[in-house]
Amino acid sequence: MTMNSSRAGRREWAGLAVLALPTVLLALDLSVLHLAVPHLSADLAPSGTELLWILDVYGFMIAGFLVTMGWVGDRIGRRRLLMIGAAAFGLASALAAYSTGPAMLIVSRALLGVAGATLMPSTLALLGTMFKDPRQRAMAVGVWMTSFMGGSAIGPLVGGVLLERFWWGSAFLIGVPVMALLLVAAPLLLPEQRDPQPGGIDVVSVALSLAALLPVVYGLKELAKDGPAPLALAALGAGTLFGAWFVRRQRTLAVPLVDLRLFGERGFTAALVIMLLALVTTGGGFMMVAQYLQLVAGLSALEAGVWLLPATLLTIAGSLLAPKLAGRMPMGRLIGAGLALAAVGYLLLALVDGSPVTAVAGMAIAFFGVAPMMVLGTDLVMGSAPPEKAGAASALSETSGELGIALGVALLGSVGTAVYRALVIVPDGVPGEAAAAARDTLPAALATATELPEGPGAVLLESAHAAFTTGLNVIGVVSAVIALGLAALARTAFRARDTTPAEPLRR
Repeated sequence: MTMNSSRAGRREWAGLAVLALPTVLLALDLSVLHLAVPHLSADLAPSGTELLWILDVYGFMIAGFLVTMGWVGDRIGRRRLLMIGAAAFGLASALAAYSTGPAMLIVSRALLGVAGATLMPSTLALLGTMFKDPRQRAMAVGVWMTSFMGGSAIGPLVGGVLLERFWWGSAFLIGVPVMALLLVAAPLLLPEQRDPQPGGIDVVSVALSLAALLPVVYGLKELAKDGPAPLALAALGAGTLFGAWFVRRQRTLAVPLVDLRLFGERGFTAALVIMLLALVTTGGGFMMVAQYLQLVAGLSALEAGVWLLPATLLTIAGSLLAPKLAGRMPMGRLIGAGLALAAVGYLLLALVDGSPVTAVAGMAIAFFGVAPMMVLGTDLVMGSAPPEKAGAASALSETSGELGIALGVALLGSVGTAVYRALVIVPDGVPGEAAAAARDTLPAALATATELPEGPGAVLLESAHAAFTTGLNVIGVVSAVIALGLAALARTAFRARDTTPAEPLRR
């Protein structure tokens, strides 16, 4: 069966396996570094600020460059961009592995982020090119989503094994052979496609997109760490202003960086909005549960990763099951039912009172319920865009996901922190600075408790654990309300899609 056939054949499905390689690696690279932090800190001795940039700059660069790289792929070819990005990712991985100081590692991580931004929209856009049959495309998107979740799941496990046997740089070297394999297989199994009428490069639009997205992501991360500090609010304000300028400019260009006509399709816009808000709940909930397992239940990072495997496995199951169920029931009903189920999972988080089993079960059910929206919503976004705009559409889908997770960590994290600060009780006699730190965060309270006599230390420890758990309970309720609202919105927004497949917007 040829690439031009309406249904994909063996070559396309083999190509899907090739596209899974960078998807797994990108997800793995997001999670594996956190385990390596103690090791690289001992070796490179970064300052607190340098360590934060080592952890965060990768995500900043990916989020900031997704839109630009989706546009570039539409113009130079998605396979070509994928191969350029793979080569750059492999080289940056080696550079990071052998970094001799914090500054070198920060630069390496930034280069990894830019390279990663070329990979995600390229892989998703190529799926739309290779799988033209709607049902096959939905299944391919499900496999793509499964690859990402699988990478997230094995990240702590792979990282733990490597760090037990090798130095911290080995966590980065995983990318070198994977990208080498992609460079060999891509020309054989992946098609090339680009916009036949690409137009010129609007450098101002590229600059505005970066000026909008980078400050917004930075502001959200700072908001999550320090609350509504002036710098975080200023970054969010600046990003919003540049974003408004960016949108205004796109309306005046004959060949815009982002074709705003795509948002005229109700299903396209609804899918992006619902995916963003759904990831607010999963991002914030996952962050709080991961901290709960380690800081309240007392598990190590590796043990917490193992406990969270059910959530990942159920997400994979939901991602693979959704395309099959979509052929048997209306899309709006399926997504709505999934989000309603997610609300049930979040309500379990509201019942957590000391048992990690309840927390893990709640996140697993929530992730399973959100999976149909992520798979079918991504497929709808890809199906709504014309082939020449596939890169831009996939970049918008990925950007929506990145912003959703960042928003979830910032906003729901702030809710949990506010509840903790309102409820934690610091015993009398604790020195002023230590007491203030203990009231601020749970890790600081745990550190302070170890320095106190047994009686006051136990009181502080119990109070801090209870306050954090209550914060998790409140986040569960908030997330359940959001999920129920999204379920109702999905039933309405996708009603027109219940019997009609996505039709791409034509020029």
